[in-house]
Amino acid sequence: MHRRELITLLGGATTSSASLQNTSSVEGHMKRRKFNAPLGRTRTSMVRKTAAFQAILVLFGSMHAALAQQTPYRMGLVSPGSASSMAPRVEALKNGLREHGYVEGRNITIEYRWGEGEDQRVPGLVSDLMNLKVDMFLTHGVLATRAARNASATMPIVCFDCGDLVATGLVESLSRPGGNITGVTLIHPDTSGKRLELLKEMIPGVARVAVLYNPGNPVAEPELKSTQDAARILNLHLQPLGVEGPSAIERAVTSMMREGADALIVLSDAAFLGRRRQIAQLVEANRLPTIFWTGDYAKAGGLVGYGPDGVALARRAASYVDKILKGARPRDLPIEQPVKFELVVNLKAANALGLTISPALLARADEVIE
Repeated sequence: MHRRELITLLGGATTSSASLQNTSSVEGHMKRRKFNAPLGRTRTSMVRKTAAFQAILVLFGSMHAALAQQTPYRMGLVSPGSASSMAPRVEALKNGLREHGYVEGRNITIEYRWGEGEDQRVPGLVSDLMNLKVDMFLTHGVLATRAARNASATMPIVCFDCGDLVATGLVESLSRPGGNITGVTLIHPDTSGKRLELLKEMIPGVARVAVLYNPGNPVAEPELKSTQDAARILNLHLQPLGVEGPSAIERAVTSMMREGADALIVLSDAAFLGRRRQIAQLVEANRLPTIFWTGDYAKAGGLVGYGPDGVALARRAASYVDKILKGARPRDLPIEQPVKFELVVNLKAANALGLTISPALLARADEVIE
């Protein structure tokens, strides 16, 4: 309501009262009418003032609602990795959010926290985000997801690129997560066996395969078991080596070579992802053929990467954010398994290792780096 209209309404009684002063006196029964007229008009004035006041209340209520709608949602994104290693996934996530109408800096804000390859920092990063009173956690990997769940059992958590959430006890099941966690997982029951099959195809006669994993990552144990089960079927001997810090990676590779490993498989870990170039250079320098859990490694100089498309998973996670902001509960949103897998082969790395990749394998690759 405009200011001029309010003034008109509130001033109506004054105008009416002034006109009463000019009313002529009449005799007899008209005296009663003369007595009642001011009372009736005063009552009309009160009604008008009440209507004006109610209009003001409605106006302020509308303004308050509009301001509430304009307040951006605040997200807290946490990863054990680094900003540079996560850049493609973060961009995919933001693109997915834009598709649902959420634009960073306009109606959402994202607070970023990076572990820089140091897992022990993650709980502290989560605490920082809790102090900022974010509306939701966006977590990369099981380690960050567990830290967020430990910090709050009610704050919505959307994870992406996550390992086995069921085996680590973070959710009840993929179809009915329960609790406050949902999102997209990179775990698929066939991936471990597929990676070992690819190693056998690339390296005829391979018998001993080293396994690099992070024992501090809660998903390491179930993923290692899955790899061991697949190795028994393929008649391969595994040599597991746990590495908790970046400084131990070089010693681990030296140990693998000393114990006669024919090849290496690197299991999923967000901190490893941040060190992918270092790991690729180390295994090439030691002439150790290696297959990685994602194509990001092959793009960084590694031999072969096979696994879910992490960028696609991050983009897909945006749909969960949208559903939760519209009122859905994480406990009721089924966790999605990957449907798109990526095989990336780096021929430059193969040549450096003296390997010849078969035309059949190259034909199946989603990307071949010359």
